[in-house]
Amino acid sequence: MTRRGIDTVGNVRGFGAVLLAMATAISVPRTTFAQAYPAKTVRLVVPIAAGGGTDIVGRIVAQKLTEALGQQFIVDNRPGAGGIIGSEIVAKSPPDGYVLLFTPTSHAINPSLYTKLPYDTLKDFSPVALVASVTTMFVAHPSLPVRSVRDVVALAKVRPHELSFGSAGTGHLFHLTGEMFKTAAGIDMVHVPYKGGAPAIAGLVGGEVSVLFETMLALQPFVQANRVRPLAVASAQRSALLPDIPTLVEAGFPTIVAANWYALYAPASTPKEIAGKLSAEIALTMNTPEMRKRLLAQGTEVVTGSPAELDTFTRSELTKWANAVRISGARID
Repeated sequence: MTRRGIDTVGNVRGFGAVLLAMATAISVPRTTFAQAYPAKTVRLVVPIAAGGGTDIVGRIVAQKLTEALGQQFIVDNRPGAGGIIGSEIVAKSPPDGYVLLFTPTSHAINPSLYTKLPYDTLKDFSPVALVASVTTMFVAHPSLPVRSVRDVVALAKVRPHELSFGSAGTGHLFHLTGEMFKTAAGIDMVHVPYKGGAPAIAGLVGGEVSVLFETMLALQPFVQANRVRPLAVASAQRSALLPDIPTLVEAGFPTIVAANWYALYAPASTPKEIAGKLSAEIALTMNTPEMRKRLLAQGTEVVTGSPAELDTFTRSELTKWANAVRISGARID
């Protein structure tokens, strides 16, 4: 071999050694960073006002992650524009795991409901973990002569345009659920939007509307006081909290499964090790018998999963609610 050939081989070997050293220098800090995470306070942005179901469960998650990981996880309520304001904050935050989004089902509804969003729901967020799901209940005013979902359908067909259903607002999860039910049943009911879930329930109790879709968490006290009549739950299986109430699936509406779920997302490009670590801790701390019992008492079921599972779930929810928004004709500029 010539001297030139030897020099060339030497140069190649030397260059390879440099590349190896660079790769090691890059990979070690990343691994160390993920292992050390969290090294400071983590902000859990809740894009809903304090006091609601999202806020309550978000604070439980923050408390459990604080206990498990040894750093403070604090809830930062940033309500407004149907959750868009808080979501945008997280979408534009550094992808280091220190600003996270704890959001309900509206996260999958907004892309179809709003003409334009300041972020892309799939591209600008990294899925971390599905956390819990609140059962949706279908109830009627006690004066309405119905005892079942089929009774409502029959009554609506003989009294077209007379029955009404309330919701927390146009484009809300429960407005869209009502529209899906109307379409599936082939009936017409008048939608009456309220400014929130509490006013909508008050409207039903006061006889302003005939029926209502709302969370079991919000409706349970009124069911127990016989101020509203439970007809069905919009879940795949009956609720363990009220097992005597049938599902809409059992009533002949297999496509109407509508829960208000809660999930955790991070900014896009957040290291997978961090997302995996958070997901594993959430599954571990939320699936204890004590925590399941605590949430079930509020009509909330623990439903955890991996980042990959949340990604698949998010995509399916985007498709489902896009169809519901199309059926309803609702759009917000």
